[in-house]
Amino acid sequence: MAVTLTQARDAAAREDWAGAYALLHEADRHPTAPLGPGDLDALADSAWWSGRVEESVTARLRAHAAHVAAGDPRGAGATAWWLASEYRRLGRPAAAAGWLHRARHHLEGRPDCPEQCLLALADAEEAQQHHDPAAALAAARRMTRLAERCADPDLVALSRQSEASVLLAQGRRAEGLALLDDAMRAVTAGELSSLYTGRLFALALDQCMGAADLRRAVEWTDAAMAWCSVPRAQRVAPSPGATPRTPAPTRAAPVADNPFRGACRIHHVEVLDLLGEWARSEEEAHLVLQEVLEDSLDAAAAASYAAGEVQRRQGRGVEAARSYARAHELGRVPQPGLALLRLAEGRADTALAGLRLALDCQSDPRHDLLGRARLLAALTEVTLAVGATGAAEQAVLELEGLAPAPEAPLLAAVAATARGALALARGEPAHPPLRRALVLWRELRVPYEAARARMLLAAADRAAGDEAAARLSLGAARTAFERLGAAPDARRAAALVAGAQHPPHHGSTP
Repeated sequence: MAVTLTQARDAAAREDWAGAYALLHEADRHPTAPLGPGDLDALADSAWWSGRVEESVTARLRAHAAHVAAGDPRGAGATAWWLASEYRRLGRPAAAAGWLHRARHHLEGRPDCPEQCLLALADAEEAQQHHDPAAALAAARRMTRLAERCADPDLVALSRQSEASVLLAQGRRAEGLALLDDAMRAVTAGELSSLYTGRLFALALDQCMGAADLRRAVEWTDAAMAWCSVPRAQRVAPSPGATPRTPAPTRAAPVADNPFRGACRIHHVEVLDLLGEWARSEEEAHLVLQEVLEDSLDAAAAASYAAGEVQRRQGRGVEAARSYARAHELGRVPQPGLALLRLAEGRADTALAGLRLALDCQSDPRHDLLGRARLLAALTEVTLAVGATGAAEQAVLELEGLAPAPEAPLLAAVAATARGALALARGEPAHPPLRRALVLWRELRVPYEAARARMLLAAADRAAGDEAAARLSLGAARTAFERLGAAPDARRAAALVAGAQHPPHHGSTP
């Protein structure tokens, strides 16, 4: 048994989670003595990394009891915090709140330590949920001070990410992204443990996609997928005296079976979709559904929705409806895709109701600017389709106010396209915003939206009497749609070349 536990501890220190799980599981099944608190922590970690979420929670509960019995409030507090985090991901908020309360009880009045960083992080997250930005920022900065004092690179990087989240939610884009860059420098340089590497990849990708920062999203999804895919390499062992639940700095090396893969891949799916690589995007969306653990169902929901978006734009309406329904079952509001599908079916009233409900349900739009922009762009499209230009104007104005144009070219492109569509519907000059939109979409390398902007420019050219320019734009749009497999749009472009006067819809929903 002593040899087995020694081997298990060595495997855990090297982050050989499959090996550690096998050895610890065997030691737990045939004990000569109960596993100690640290071994139970390692069993919980290795079970999670091996995809055994329920076993991980059970082992963590036992680890908490063992820390309490051993008179170790720091270990008990950290384990309680991790239980709170896991129960929240499993969709059990009452249990999560109870364990967070227990963590505070264990650590209350204790001197500065890494575990206090975890409580500061919880304070920042709770303050954001309660829309108290001042308290959230104070808690995030308190976490940074504690992490720096404890000289813990994992927690320093996580604290930078936490502060970035608060600043981005306040609209302080430049400051927030600078902090996020700092946190991700440590991640991409391989300076952090695997747990925090994966966690920060997932969080940072959430943030840069929500902030509509396509450049960072492309760079970090590539890095994340490389980290998730490379076989496990040799690790630097943790330094002596590390606390039970706060890993000492180790050079991250991805494990063969990486539970972060699905959470990172979903952002790769979204990037591929924007860049027009639809076949790969849909293929990888299906992979996400196979890879995510039961505590990451939000990624599965996003994958189902992403597959539906490709299917809808390719004219595969029945498949798209199924994908949107699956996303809804998994907890995601399948908008604006479902509304645009209904609009294509001639059900504009249903589309409008769905979009308005989705917009009303966004409790804090600043946490997902891109999601908000997509909903508003779709609302512009639907309201213009039914002739409600006043409602469309309100949607466009909100779009234009989401973020300063130089700092967020993706949002600026969405807003310029919507503004041009509205101007076209009103018979006003539409060329300036539409040309700006086309330039931005091309610079961002988003081919579908660039082609949609060309369709609108063709309508503006035709309204101005420039038939030659209109045909050039329509020809370029048709070629792009055919290359993407966007059959309905390609047919519309062909019909317009043949002499139709206006495209049926005027919005843009990247």
